[in-house]
Amino acid sequence: MVDVFDEVEEQLRSDRYKSLALKSLPWVGALVVAAILGAGGWMGWTSYQQGQADKAAEAYQAALTSAQKTGPVAAFPAFETISKTGTPTYKALALLHMGGVRLEQNKTAEAVAYFDQAAKLSSNPVLADLAGLNSALALLDTAPYKEVEARLTPLMGEKSPYRVQAKEALAFAKLRAGDLAGARGDFLVLSSSLDNSSDEIRERARGAMAMIDSGSAKDLPALVKAAMALPPSPALSSPTGPQVDVAPATAQ
Repeated sequence: MVDVFDEVEEQLRSDRYKSLALKSLPWVGALVVAAILGAGGWMGWTSYQQGQADKAAEAYQAALTSAQKTGPVAAFPAFETISKTGTPTYKALALLHMGGVRLEQNKTAEAVAYFDQAAKLSSNPVLADLAGLNSALALLDTAPYKEVEARLTPLMGEKSPYRVQAKEALAFAKLRAGDLAGARGDFLVLSSSLDNSSDEIRERARGAMAMIDSGSAKDLPALVKAAMALPPSPALSSPTGPQVDVAPATAQ
């Protein structure tokens, strides 16, 4: 418990607040989606002509291979091309990668724009929710609480595949906004929920509750605001947020 408590506090002090909620999120879920597409299991995919689908799949796979060899930044133009010329689903996948690259570069506004575009473009709720979740998380430590809440609420329905992650993110948003009672109530539910919660999410929730109960959470809004006003140190120039992982992913 002490280790989790220290992790919560350290993340806040290091100006990487959103990495708490992002740490165990299925960012590589986009690659899982790609694998599903390749296996022919994506609902509605058959509505596209096979030739067009094959072409888009080949281009996307080539971009992934390029990213693996040269890095996500170097492969950005390839994903950008797919986002403009591919089929809607592959456009959305490419936009997810592009958003991840921009987030790594601390270009949050651009990242959010790409995530939002991916969410609107995809007709599949799983991919759309993944894009919407990444968009909300990218704004978690900078946007007003109401904006974050508005983005996360639609993702918290019982049928949403990322409802637990969205609930955790909203709890941290409440904590950042100074709503300690609301945050603690949410963390309490997360700490005991078996609704697809990972052990890591439950432990983080318990650590956050320990911080609130100890009284050290009362200064979090001021702490985060002060941290964000400071220039990033060289060691923190690369945030630990969503990673554009080009390695093969397995379903969670």
